[in-house]
Amino acid sequence: MAKNLSKILKIHPKDNIVVALRDLTKGDIIKLEDDEFKLFSNVSAKHKFSIENLNIGDSVYMYGVVVGKVKKTISKGEHISTYNIIHETEDYVVSKSNNQDKWVRPNIEKFSNSTFSGYHRGDGTVGTENNWLVIPLVFCQNRNIETLQNAILGGLGYENSSKKSFDLTALIDNYKSGASESDLMNIDVIAETKNQQKHSLFPNVDGIYFLTHDGGCGGSTSDAVTLCHLLAGYINNPNVAGATILSLGCQHAQISILERALKRIAPNSNKPVYFLEQQKSNSEPEYIAEAIKKTFIGLVKANKISRVPAPLSKLTIGLECGGSDGFSGISANPTLGYVSDLIVGLGGSAILSEFPELNGVEQELINRCKEVEKAEKFAQIMTAYNTKATALGAGFSANPSPGNIKDGLITDAIKSAGAAKKGGTSPIVDVLDYTEQLIKPGLNLLCTPGNDVESTTGLAGSGANLILFTTGLGTPTGNPVVPVIKVSTNTFIYKKMNDIIDFNTGTIIEGTETIESCGEALLSYIIRVASGEIEVNARRLGQNDFIPWKRGLSL
Repeated sequence: MAKNLSKILKIHPKDNIVVALRDLTKGDIIKLEDDEFKLFSNVSAKHKFSIENLNIGDSVYMYGVVVGKVKKTISKGEHISTYNIIHETEDYVVSKSNNQDKWVRPNIEKFSNSTFSGYHRGDGTVGTENNWLVIPLVFCQNRNIETLQNAILGGLGYENSSKKSFDLTALIDNYKSGASESDLMNIDVIAETKNQQKHSLFPNVDGIYFLTHDGGCGGSTSDAVTLCHLLAGYINNPNVAGATILSLGCQHAQISILERALKRIAPNSNKPVYFLEQQKSNSEPEYIAEAIKKTFIGLVKANKISRVPAPLSKLTIGLECGGSDGFSGISANPTLGYVSDLIVGLGGSAILSEFPELNGVEQELINRCKEVEKAEKFAQIMTAYNTKATALGAGFSANPSPGNIKDGLITDAIKSAGAAKKGGTSPIVDVLDYTEQLIKPGLNLLCTPGNDVESTTGLAGSGANLILFTTGLGTPTGNPVVPVIKVSTNTFIYKKMNDIIDFNTGTIIEGTETIESCGEALLSYIIRVASGEIEVNARRLGQNDFIPWKRGLSL
């Protein structure tokens, strides 16, 4: 993308709609290539308008692919909306002869000798953090998890150092004095930061995280098994030193299933993992006390390793988006794509998730698969997923949220074509179904839903040691195992929500930076996060979201 962007952007020569980079008014003169015409209607920034007269049934193109079909005649210069187009995509096919590596690699010279300081594991992976996990196998252990959390975090100094408390004294006193509702709304409620030294006893342990969920029993047996596979992936994640596992005893998600899953994906792992079963304990206090002691011993072991330099080939980045807007596909997502290409070029790995948000660009991704078998697997998963979702009344076309639509992503295909830019241009080396582990360096596709937290949960479970998360509307999502770096698509939201967003690519929209310059700056930032030099906002705020995917219930 060139610098000095003006008021509109045509992304691909084949496109018949263009993006407004700032608010445009009916009657504005539009100059595009050799054409000049008046704008037919007002068009807000991030939204699109037609550069051709389009008839009912015509295909709408953006990013060079079909992203919709005309349902009401559209005049040249008219705003594109749900009023005049509907979701539409092209068919895709797996060819036996089109899976060749024709990738033009980016210039990696600037980072060829760069390293990050990480935690080296016995299997050759490297963590960007050194965390201990306390995990329930079933939802009825959640209260015990919370009891352990209160006891351990405060006792060991791992409470969030920026945890804020709100003093309600003024509200209470004024209410007792008879203040009106409007008077109460005018009272200042001050957030005070709780200052506490962290990690004083175990300085090499970055965090102790307590996961809770609503699974493990009561639903389908297959979901319980999938949960065990996901938890095995979390324990195996290079950012995890070990885990304490709480079980009731009678649930579907049995300890034996998790043990088998761990043995399958990490047969030679030497990470300490402690299993405790409440129905074998004499009392709840005894059970909790044993869990505390086991966890303490595990932390002693985890603290024995420290950060050591590692090449960037040991980075595995998860690629995620949430709260997307009409700029996502032209600023933040392509920046992540460039970073992905850099890391892959350096021998590292990237994981592109959210299969409902790859709808409409399947053919491009199929063509990039290095092996026909992987292309076939991707096509089969996409077809099966959409078929099942459609049967449940929510096909891929239902994916865009009200916020997406309001900010210009009016069909799933428009959203998907922009979301896929996070994957850059490198060949696809593997296609992973949910909970499958990354084993090949390079770009991997991972089947997850478009739900932000379910997807980031899946990325960490498949081996990402960092997650890059683009947003145009703002979202506080984080993860208990992996640092989540928030990347804004526009400067307005970055400034407005800079307490939760870490990096800005809005300068691309403003024309002061390129995708390449932003990508290089972001990779430099990533290296500092991976080395423990920068605490991302999601970590600072204690945003440790964990939602396993129940495959029959989520899109």
